[in-house]
Amino acid sequence: MTKQDLRIVFLGTPDFAVESLRRLVEGRYNVVGVVTMPDKIAGRGHRLIQSPVKQYAVDHGLHLMQPERLKAPEFVDELRSLEADLFIVIAFRMLPEVVWTMPRLGTFNLHASLLPRYRGAAPINRAVMAGDTITGVTTFMLRHEIDTGDILRQESIEIGPDECVGSVHDRLMMLGADLTIDTVDHIIAGDLRPIPQDELITAGEAPVPAPKIFAEDMVVDWQRPAAEVHNHVRGLSPYPAARASMADGDSTPEDVKIYRTALTGLPAKGPAGTVHIADGRIYVDTADERIEILELQLAGKRRMAAADFLRGARLSSPRFVQAGHSF
Repeated sequence: MTKQDLRIVFLGTPDFAVESLRRLVEGRYNVVGVVTMPDKIAGRGHRLIQSPVKQYAVDHGLHLMQPERLKAPEFVDELRSLEADLFIVIAFRMLPEVVWTMPRLGTFNLHASLLPRYRGAAPINRAVMAGDTITGVTTFMLRHEIDTGDILRQESIEIGPDECVGSVHDRLMMLGADLTIDTVDHIIAGDLRPIPQDELITAGEAPVPAPKIFAEDMVVDWQRPAAEVHNHVRGLSPYPAARASMADGDSTPEDVKIYRTALTGLPAKGPAGTVHIADGRIYVDTADERIEILELQLAGKRRMAAADFLRGARLSSPRFVQAGHSF
């Protein structure tokens, strides 16, 4: 079999998926169809927003499908008419069995973690928030239970101690595209040896859940150790961003997004959440040490460095309190 013989349908939505689709198209693999989410109305202007995968597919004249329901008979019939040998899924919705079992070679998914660690919707965020030093990407065959199928290929990278999730995302996007092409090439060669995840679990690789990030997950808990607060902030930066509320004296607390922090090694000298300002820098007491805030954003304002924030602020006795949700 050649790559021109292998008929592929690609299913994905965000930028993370586009790089793999681009590599397939530019590598002259036979992409016979692309499936992505329907357009969404978003923003203050209530504009219709197309997914990044749709934009790429339209720009390159690919056969595009945007089903409202993945079990809809008309969609299933159209999908079947493409006579695909393989489906590739990257950052898409959960597929019904009638879809993922359709191609003769099955359906594989690219997942942004080293499975079985971080099964779920937010694997990159959760790995950084947990302070992991290594992460990676995995291709695996789909089956009923989410992110549990047999592993095809894996590649890993190191996470820097101060690296934010945005940087890790971008590096995994590129590594994932490499792995997608590598997996397809091995499928064409017929030399893949899938590894059941149960074998890795038996060998000591414990599954770790990676659920979607909710509002309560974004709130900074200053009563945790400084290292955990630092990991929490960088695991949510730049999106959706860690949240806190700053009060000054008897003023109404203002919600703040915190984008970047630094560990100082200095001992805390007040209750958790106490703010110390010195030499144009912002320090906050945690459970054990002071942490420095390097970048933040007030609701309705732009993101800025701490020194710029202080130049426009008039603070007397600031402290962080329970965060609100005005962003």
